[in-house]
Order: sequence, then C-alpha cells, then structure tokens
Amino acid sequence: MAVRSTALGGTRTGTGARARAWTPRRVAGRTLIYLILGVGALASGFPFFWMLTTALKTKNEAIAIPPTILPASPQWGNFARAWNADPFARYFLNTTIMCAGIVVGVLATTVLAAYAFARFEFRGKNAVFALFLATMMIPFEATLIPNYMIVRNLGWVDTYAGLIVPFIANVFSIFLLRQFFMSIPQELYDAAALDGCGHLRTLWNVAMPLARAPLSAIVIFNFLWGWNSLIWPLIMTRREEMRPIQLGLTVFVNAEGNDPHLLMAASTFTILPIVVLYFLAQRQFIEGIASSGLKG
Repeated sequence: MAVRSTALGGTRTGTGARARAWTPRRVAGRTLIYLILGVGALASGFPFFWMLTTALKTKNEAIAIPPTILPASPQWGNFARAWNADPFARYFLNTTIMCAGIVVGVLATTVLAAYAFARFEFRGKNAVFALFLATMMIPFEATLIPNYMIVRNLGWVDTYAGLIVPFIANVFSIFLLRQFFMSIPQELYDAAALDGCGHLRTLWNVAMPLARAPLSAIVIFNFLWGWNSLIWPLIMTRREEMRPIQLGLTVFVNAEGNDPHLLMAASTFTILPIVVLYFLAQRQFIEGIASSGLKG
C-alpha cells in the first residue's frame, strides 16, 4: 500500500486518497456532465447523419411521410448524378483559388501589421489600433455597396481579383497575432538585436517560428470564411464558370428543389473538405486560440 507524507508530518494512504476523490457525489456530477455532452453531440451530429442518409435514398424515400431513417438500398449513384448536374468541378476550382488567395494575402498583411503594432513605437499607435478594432463593429452589409463600387470601377467584376483582394486584410487576425507577438519575452527580441537582426529578420527567424499555432488558427479561420462566402460572390460573379462552391450549390438548390436526395448528395460533397480540415487541424486551431492570450 502506497504511503505519502502530508504537509503536517502525518501519513495517508494513496488508495484512501483515491477513494475519497471518487465520492458518489463526484461520480454523479461527472455522469451528468457526460450525459449532457453526449446529448449535445447527438443533437449536433444528427443533421449530418440525416443529410448523408437522405443522400443515399431514392426520391420516393426522401419525400416519404413519415420519413424513413435509413435507405432500403443505398443509392451511391446519387453523388455522381448531383456532381454531373452542375459544373461542380469548376466550382471547387474557383473556391480553391479564392481561398488560397485570401489566405496568402491575409497572412502577408497580418504578419506585418501585427508585428508593427506589437513592436514599433510611434505616435498614436494605440489610437490607430483602436480604430482598427472599431471596424469589427461595422456590419459586412454596410460596406457591401461601397466595396462593390470600388471593385467595379477597377474592372474586377467577374474576376478572381474581385473575389480575393477586398478580403486580404483581416482585423481579427491582426489582433490575434499582435497579442501573441506581445507575449513573446522581450529577451528574445533583445538577443536577436544583439546578433545584428533587423526587424524583418527578427520577424522571420524569431517571431514567426514561435507563432505556428496562432498562424494555423488564422489560416483555418480565413479558409473557412472563404469557403462559406456567398453574398459577395453572388453580386460579384455573373458567369457560371466564375461561381464558387456555395453560390453554385445555391443555384443547384433552386434548380433541383424537387429532388431532395440530390440536394443532400451535393451538400455532402460540398462540406466534406471542411469536415476533413476540421479533424486534421482542430488541435492546431485550439492551440492557436489558447496561445494567443488576451494581453493588452
């Protein structure tokens, strides 16, 4: 039997401490927590389950009342029919180009702006940063028409530039990375300065290698935003070959509204890349948010 010394000089057994730790009250509390989490997980996952099972049904099964839970015979051909009904390959290509351009642009502007706000001292820095943060309170819809007028005057309607350039700067990403750069010990910056590093070299060799987690979170945030964007592409694209995936799916829904099994099939392969990205990058996403802190 394991024996441990207490702070008062006495002894207590390890098994006794473990027995007292798992009291009936604690077991009941843990059981209740897991029960609530389990119900929440089922409630969150059921729409995805219903989407997938409906995608494998026939049309009669999909519209049956009362509805059937599982298909009598899975119709895997529904995915091919939905894919060929509209140019989804082109939609995916457009979305990939748009998301890649937004992510690269956001990383370039965010890294430079966040480092400047964290490390440079200039008159009015806090006021400028406060104005930056204040823009987060402006609804996207309020800037929609001015942004469209600017892009139209530049001749970027129905182009990749019009879909990408207005969103290559993101205030929240700048705020997130600035908080992390401010949390890096000053001694590391001083050591880089003693080695003769300028600001760009310090940023590249010191700050950015330490910022992998928040940079991963920024990439995920902006990739998801680009993948799910609908309103801006709706007013910026006129040709079918320039539509991103969410706009293409919306048009497909309007055209195939009487075929819910095909709608669910199209929705399934539309969200599949996002689900895969979530499972692959959830650890980096959580670490990025947790490591950035809230230092003012």
